Amino acid sequence: MDQQTVTGKPGRYWHLLEDGRIQCDLCPRLCKLHEGQRGLCFVRAREGDQVVLTTYGRSSGFCIDPIEKKPLNHFLPGTPVLSFGTAGCNLTCKFCQNWDISKAREFDRLQDLASPERIAEAAVASGCRSVAFTYNDPVIFLEYAVDVAQACRERGIKSVAVSAGYICDEPRVEFFRHMDAANIDLKGFTEEFYKNLCSARLGPVLDTLEYLKHETEVWFEITTLLIPGENDSPSEIEALSRWVLERLGPDVPLHFTAFHPDWKMLATPATPPETLRMARRIAQEVGLRYVYTGNTHDAEGQSTYCHACQAVLIGRDWYQLTAWNLTADGCCGRCGTPCPGVFEGAPGTWGPRRRPVVLRAATGNA
Repeated sequence: MDQQTVTGKPGRYWHLLEDGRIQCDLCPRLCKLHEGQRGLCFVRAREGDQVVLTTYGRSSGFCIDPIEKKPLNHFLPGTPVLSFGTAGCNLTCKFCQNWDISKAREFDRLQDLASPERIAEAAVASGCRSVAFTYNDPVIFLEYAVDVAQACRERGIKSVAVSAGYICDEPRVEFFRHMDAANIDLKGFTEEFYKNLCSARLGPVLDTLEYLKHETEVWFEITTLLIPGENDSPSEIEALSRWVLERLGPDVPLHFTAFHPDWKMLATPATPPETLRMARRIAQEVGLRYVYTGNTHDAEGQSTYCHACQAVLIGRDWYQLTAWNLTADGCCGRCGTPCPGVFEGAPGTWGPRRRPVVLRAATGNA
């Protein structure tokens, strides 16, 4: 934890300890702070007798992405999502593929004046159906994310959280109450993996997944980045898939995505496509109905199929929709079996484009 002059917006979820330190109660790290110290996430800090969020209203940049990039395959397919993050993270993943943002400690790179209202207005002006908190974990900027989500909801824009799910019980309730959809990174399925590669624990992430399934109406999907030699064994993939089936049910989409060498794991090879196909096959054999491959060209592994008649419901190649066989109410066009998810009468037409957005100070539009 660092000690320096800090300033920011008052944060929630902390309490004063008997020894004079303040404990941050947002995530399971429970950082204990002296005056001027920052938590491991680097963006929550002690300022006087409170914890403040130092990145409120500041972003590392905005882009319009396809919703499939989050990845979300059963939430408004084909639509554009206004995506942004801030800086910092409450995990220390050695394989982080957004490390230039999540590990950033140079706040000068952050754009100013990104108020919740302006973000919501930019989403409307750019034709986005949703706003995604992504690139770094939105749990650490909870107050900002909640305010943005409220401003979006007032304008008919949905909110999406892309998160590792590493959050304590009480803030978990508030955070996800304002979300419409989420993708949760289930980074591995052993405590050893989380401890050695993420400096974290598996249990709180599993708690978040069960909370989302059994206590909320949030549509959520799961992503596991398969890293050669670390979390890609058939036995671990089977154990993870079986847990999802038994604790969350067969209809929660599970994405297995390809690792590429990055951050502190440059010597680890990229994930072979056959590993992704193997993982998908194992999860399907366990009983999961919607299993996908990612970070690779694999039309078969990225398309959605009816679990009853095996018809292609949504054809995909990476982020491009290639087929659509859902009725207006989200059922199979061949046999009428419902497909779980959040669908509209017709798919979006955004495609695989990725477009940077600059928020204009004068009008608040993109």
